[in-house]
Amino acid sequence: MISYANAKINIGLNVTARREDGYHLLETVFVPFPYYDILEITDRKDGGGATLEITGIDLLPDDNNLCLRAYRLLSERFSLPSVHIHLHKQIPFGAGLGGGSSDAAAVLKMLNEKFGIGLSFTELELEASKLGADCPFFVHNKPMFATGIGTNLSPITLDLTGKYIVLIKPGVHVSTAEAYRGITPKVPSEPLTDLIQLPVQNWKYYIKNDFEEHIFEMYPVVREAKLALYAKGALYAAMSGSGSAVYGIFSEEINLDDLKHLGTVIYPTSL
Repeated sequence: MISYANAKINIGLNVTARREDGYHLLETVFVPFPYYDILEITDRKDGGGATLEITGIDLLPDDNNLCLRAYRLLSERFSLPSVHIHLHKQIPFGAGLGGGSSDAAAVLKMLNEKFGIGLSFTELELEASKLGADCPFFVHNKPMFATGIGTNLSPITLDLTGKYIVLIKPGVHVSTAEAYRGITPKVPSEPLTDLIQLPVQNWKYYIKNDFEEHIFEMYPVVREAKLALYAKGALYAAMSGSGSAVYGIFSEEINLDDLKHLGTVIYPTSL
């Protein structure tokens, strides 16, 4: 069984509070981005649970990988046969694109289908929430307004028909921990759900990512990438999640190969 696990971008990201347990509350809009990791799950006859092979991006498999954690999560409730998971990794890590979370959600859905477990959509969403804050979004995999720690999801009307989104991934990796160290939570003056209904070209005046200021100070190349996208005519440009990838929304298809000195340029992929 083969599945394609897409990336995501965040349109707006407001960190609104910090809980007593250290987790932060936020509001954001998750949007699928058509750039993919590829997963294949095959049967193993020798027992021993799940094994993981990673190709593509140079990333060593480890026991804490979200794909293996997804398998173990379901195996605690259901008697799963042994499998081999082959992950062809293309979505960069430390980028704010949710690649690991997407992979985990894909494994949950694949195992549910492959072995006829029969989990409902709601049950899959609940299991995904145990793996990470972004994971439930990838069960839905359509534009969603997220609150809480990112797991409270509600549908949102967002029409980007005719728009073209391109990413730049600078050669720096931002950990979630270092991103949050620069944050002072605050409640925005206007709801993101209202601002997202404005014309895209007006978003730059109102829709912000609270992580940008801190990350731009730490890694000036990320700021430079955002400014370069606006210089190329982006209607809106922002850092995704806690970085370091930056996206630009354009009114038409555009080639950004001349910006490769700022990082890897990622174009949307068609399957």
